[in-house]
Parts: sequence; C-alpha cells; structure tokens
Amino acid sequence: MNIVVCVKYVPDATADRGFESDNTVDRVGVDGLLSELDEYAVEAALKITEAEGGEVTALTVGPADAVDAVKKALQMGADKAVHVSDDAIAGSDALATSLILAEAIKKVGQPDIVLFGLASTDGGMSVVPAMVAERLGLPQVTQVSTLEVADGNVTGRRDSDVASETLVASIPAVVSVTDQINEPRYPSFKGIMAAKKKPVEEMSLGDLGVDAGQVGL
Repeated sequence: MNIVVCVKYVPDATADRGFESDNTVDRVGVDGLLSELDEYAVEAALKITEAEGGEVTALTVGPADAVDAVKKALQMGADKAVHVSDDAIAGSDALATSLILAEAIKKVGQPDIVLFGLASTDGGMSVVPAMVAERLGLPQVTQVSTLEVADGNVTGRRDSDVASETLVASIPAVVSVTDQINEPRYPSFKGIMAAKKKPVEEMSLGDLGVDAGQVGL
C-alpha cells in the first residue's frame, strides 16, 4: 500500500502573522510549522501502512522553510518526502495549488491512496482534495472521521450536525480526514534521528512540467 500524504507549512497561529506588500500571507518572516490538521492525515497514513505494509511519502508545496513540514512527517514515521519549491509558486490559490500537487503526485508514481487533512489552518477552504481528485481522475472520500481499507476499497464515515453517511470508493482514491479520526503520535527520539537519513526530493515547476503562468499571483 503506497500512500502520498499532502501536508502544508503554515504560519504558527501563536506568532505575529501578517501579509506581504502584495497582500499575500507572509510565509518567510514568521515562524511556521506543519499544519496541525495535517498531522491527522499523516497518522492515518502510518496506521494503514503499519497494518497493510507499504510506504508513506509526505508531499508539500511552499518556500524553502516548508521543508520543515515534511521533516515533521518523516519524524512521525513517513518513509520519504517531496518538497516542491519555486519562486513562481508564491501567491497561488487553491486551483493552482491543486495543479502543482496533482503533477507532483504523478511524478511520485501511482499511489494507492492520496491523503489530506481536513483543511489548512491558514486557508481553511477544504477544497484542494476534491480538486486534486478531479485532476487525477480518481474517486474521492472526503472529510471522514473513520477510515478502513479492505478488499480494494476505502470506506469512511462523514459526520454532520444532522446525520452521518458512509462513503466507499475503489482504490486508488483521494481521501481527506478530520481531526476526529485519530490521535497523532509525537515523534520519538529514535524517529527524529531516523528522519535525518530519510530522502527529501526537491522539485521545481520545471521538473513537474508546469508553466509558471498557470500558478502564482
């Protein structure tokens, strides 16, 4: 079971956050970290591969410091990471971000599951997983608080204020999970040391074959 888990480097909510002169979020002059909601996706990916075998690849898009997001995922137990970084990406909206992620996922290979958290803690849109699923031509099981993998399918429960529904999709699929699905593990000392030896592949828009005119402001 090969899983790509998409994670985001976001400004620390406890820091003094601000905007650049072009009204985009300042992602350089403020401390950042792995989006808290993405930790649940990383944990879900690790639980699946621990039960089924396989490999977890952490994928992020962002400036140089965004590599810290995938490093945290590696410390938790992911096997390898991909960091897409290019000056032209700055200011990208959800549509552009979904394009970059989809092309990066294609470069990674043919994952069985592409996992996301519920939303990024800076944008909070929750639309990127669906956009990536559309670009990849894959079924989507989104905003689920439970997740099971069996018989070539993924099954999840989506809860709302008035009802719950069970969603089933054949693998490969795109899945996003809520913060009700698990309790993310803390990186152990052994995990932190092991992460230093795990590969982090750097990619640019050129490596993905994405025209800079399709992304950014």
